[in-house]
Amino acid sequence: MAMPEKASCPKPSEDFSHFPEIIELNVGGQMYITRYLTLVSVPGSLLWEMFSEKNPCSLTQDNKGRFFVDRDGFLFRYVLDYMRDRKLVLPDHFPECGRLQREAEYFKLPELVKMLAPKINKVKLFGNDLCQSDVEELSTNIDITCNISSSNNIQVSGPDNSPALTVHTSSDLKKAGFITIGYRGSYTLGRDSQADAKFRRVARIMVCGKISLAKEVFGDTLNESRDPDRPPERYTSRYYLKFTFLEQAFDKLADAGFHMVACNSSGTCTITHDQTDDKIWTSYTEYVFCRE
Repeated sequence: MAMPEKASCPKPSEDFSHFPEIIELNVGGQMYITRYLTLVSVPGSLLWEMFSEKNPCSLTQDNKGRFFVDRDGFLFRYVLDYMRDRKLVLPDHFPECGRLQREAEYFKLPELVKMLAPKINKVKLFGNDLCQSDVEELSTNIDITCNISSSNNIQVSGPDNSPALTVHTSSDLKKAGFITIGYRGSYTLGRDSQADAKFRRVARIMVCGKISLAKEVFGDTLNESRDPDRPPERYTSRYYLKFTFLEQAFDKLADAGFHMVACNSSGTCTITHDQTDDKIWTSYTEYVFCRE
């Protein structure tokens, strides 16, 4: 009795209409569902190459059959939005224009790269201290000119050369504020009350405070995946660090001019080992840092 042939991948020379109308993507761990026509809507783009010139069996897939792309899963939402209607719509005070432009370059979307360029230049010029809406409101009401002085100050003047606005951009001018560092740890206490040499096991260091301060201090070592796309003037308690060394976090805070003003800790016995009578304790500790 002849055995039925297994389903095989179409040959590269065959038509690529076998792609389903609805396609599931796994981009850096974030799941997206979109139409096939959306992915091939920009000729010459990386996604157009993947889904119009390649065989599906040659594309990387995860264990659930979704096509996998190893890029920033949170920024991909803006890439996909652009491919749907060729427009760029970002949240107010969007802080990731530079990273989004890098994603646009990777996906071979030159028009999106051009749309992002003015936003990146404006951030470089005025920094985070001046809201974009303030500049736009001034520019619609008066003819302004910007002068950058030797002291790294930006003076915005009206048509009669009268100062309309002065922005301090010196790197020495730093905002005051508080940042709280917290972590859950565990340690073992034996019969003789001697703690294990590896008593401090830190799974994750959490960061609480103002968004702009946290990004200034920790930069790329800050994981924002649990609270993405928040404006810099807002506060968060959901960020955490990509490393687990407390001293490394303390060094970064000290380098940014912060000093510790308070700390607290609590511990609870959770498990007692049956054979050794060793007790495993868990603790939660917070350190509060201030910059005046």
